[in-house]
Amino acid sequence: MKIAIAQLNPTIGDLPGNAQQILKSAMIAESQGVSVLLTPELSLCGYPPRDLLLNPGFIDAMERQLTELAQQLPSQLHVLVGTVQRNPQSHQGGKPLYNSMAGLTGGQVTQHFHKRLLPTYDVFDEHRYFEPHSQSHHFTVRDGVRTYRIGVTICEDIWNDEEFWSQRHYACNPLADLADAQVDLIVNLSASPYTVEKQQLRESMLSHAARRYQVPILYVNQVGGNDDLIFDGRSVAFNGDGHLVYRGPGCQTDFAQLELTETGLSQGKVVPLPDCREAEIWTALVLGVRDYVRKCGFSKVVLGLSGGIDSALVGAIAAEAVGAENVLGVLMSSPYTSEGSVTDAIALAKNLGIQTHHVYIEAAMTSFDKTLADLFAGTESGVAEENLQSRIRGTLLMAISNKLGHLLISTGNKSEMAVGYCTLYGDMDGGLAAIADVPKTQVYALCRWLNRRQSGVEVIPETIISKPPSAELKPNQTDQDSLPPYDELDDILHRFVEQHQSATEIVAAGYTRETVDRVIKLVSRAEFKRRQAAPGLKITDRAFGTGWRMPIACRRGDIR
Repeated sequence: MKIAIAQLNPTIGDLPGNAQQILKSAMIAESQGVSVLLTPELSLCGYPPRDLLLNPGFIDAMERQLTELAQQLPSQLHVLVGTVQRNPQSHQGGKPLYNSMAGLTGGQVTQHFHKRLLPTYDVFDEHRYFEPHSQSHHFTVRDGVRTYRIGVTICEDIWNDEEFWSQRHYACNPLADLADAQVDLIVNLSASPYTVEKQQLRESMLSHAARRYQVPILYVNQVGGNDDLIFDGRSVAFNGDGHLVYRGPGCQTDFAQLELTETGLSQGKVVPLPDCREAEIWTALVLGVRDYVRKCGFSKVVLGLSGGIDSALVGAIAAEAVGAENVLGVLMSSPYTSEGSVTDAIALAKNLGIQTHHVYIEAAMTSFDKTLADLFAGTESGVAEENLQSRIRGTLLMAISNKLGHLLISTGNKSEMAVGYCTLYGDMDGGLAAIADVPKTQVYALCRWLNRRQSGVEVIPETIISKPPSAELKPNQTDQDSLPPYDELDDILHRFVEQHQSATEIVAAGYTRETVDRVIKLVSRAEFKRRQAAPGLKITDRAFGTGWRMPIACRRGDIR
C-alpha cells in the first residue's frame, strides 16, 4: 500500500489557500496510485492559530471548508487533514474544541482523531483552547487482499515515552496504547517548531519508540515561518527495528511516498542533515524572514546598515530571503560614525547586490539638542543624548518603511536584547527582528561560515568581522565599555536564560559573582524593552518571544 507525505507550508487563517495546497497534493497522490495521504497538524488552518480559535465564525468557516475539500478530493483516496472539531461535552466544563485529524474519503468526512497530550510549555498553550481526548484511535485501509491498521497520533502524543525520557510527563502513552492495539503503522501528524539541533532529538526519540514497540512510525511535520516560529519540516519514517527509511528536506515543502508492506515501510530518500550548526541556522532564518515578509503581504524590505556585524548578517539573510533587488540598506551617519563603518557598509552592499541610500543625521541631532536645551540645561550630556541618535535613525527608517511600503527589519541580536543594550523606539524599531534569538558569538560564527560557504567569495567584509563592535554613539565607544566580553556574556546568558541556572551555579562555572549578578540584573531590568520589541525569529530552546512570560514590575529577590 502506498502512503504519501505532504510536507506543507500553510498560512494561518487562509482556509481556501491551505485547502488548495492539500487538494494539489491529493491530485498528485492519486496520479501515483497512493492509498493514504498524510498532512501536518492543523494543516487546514495553519499552526498555531492561537486566538482565532476563540472566534465561532472561524470554526464554522473551517467546518465548511473541510466539507468542501472532502467533496473535491479523489474519492478513493484516504486523506488525513489537520483541523479542529467542536467538543460536544464542553457544556459539562470541558474545553470547546479538539485538536483533530479528520479522515476524508469518498467525498465525505468519515472520521475524526483527537489529540491526547496537550503541551503547555514554552510557546505552547493548547489547554487554552483544546480538550485532551481520552483514547487513541486507528483506521483501516484495504489494499488488495490485505487490510492495514493505521494508528493516528498528533504531535505531542509521541513525546511521552517514559523509557526514552526516564520519566513520564503525562498520565498516558498513546504510542503504547496503539502498539497494544496491534496496528501495522503509527503516523504522527505534527507542527513541531524548529530549534537548533532539534531534529537529532526527534529522530533519536522516534527510532527508540519504533524499536520499543516494534512498529513502523511515520512522522509528518509542517514547514514554514509563522510569526516568530519557524517550522523546519524534515518529516521522517522508521521501521519497526528503528532503522531510518525516509527523511524529507528541511525548510521547504515536499511530497514523497513510501510503500507499506507486511514487513514494514519501503526504503525512501534520506535527505542529509545540514553539515554544521551554522548551515542549519542560516536556512531556518532565511525561511523565517521570507515567510514573514510574504505572509504579511510585503515584497520589499529595508534595514539600517551601520557597517557593523549584526546589520551585515541581517542584510545577507534578507538578500537571500527576498532577493537582493528587494532589499534597501540605509546608511545614517552621525558625527561619530567612522569612515571605516561607511566604507564597510558600502562594501557589504556591493557584495550582496543590494541598493543603498545614505542620509546624514547631524542636523536632526542639532535640532533635538536645541529643542531640549532649556529642559536639559545644567545637565551633562550622556545616555539620553546618545539614544537620541538611535531614535532619530529609527524614526527615519520607519518613515521610509511607511512611505515606500517596505517592511523594516531590525538588526539587534539576542545578547543585546537580553541585557537591554538596545534603544527602545530606536534600533529596536521594525516589523521583524530577524536575529533577536541569535547570540552575538553565533552572529560571528554565521558570518565566518558565510564567507567559507562559497570558496573565495567574501560575503561579509573581513574588516566588519575583525573590528571591535561599537554602537558609535560617542567617540571611541565599544560594546565592551558597557558589557562583559561577548564569549563570557553569551555563556552566562545561556546558563541563566536557557538552562535556568542560579547565580551560584553560574559562578561555580568560573565567573565572578559581580559579573553574574550584574548580567542577571540587566536581564531583569530590560524586560519592559523586550515586551515592546518586534517579533523575533525563534531558533533556541528559550527565546524572548511567545514562550518567555516574565513580569515587568517585579522584584526577583536574591536568586542564589
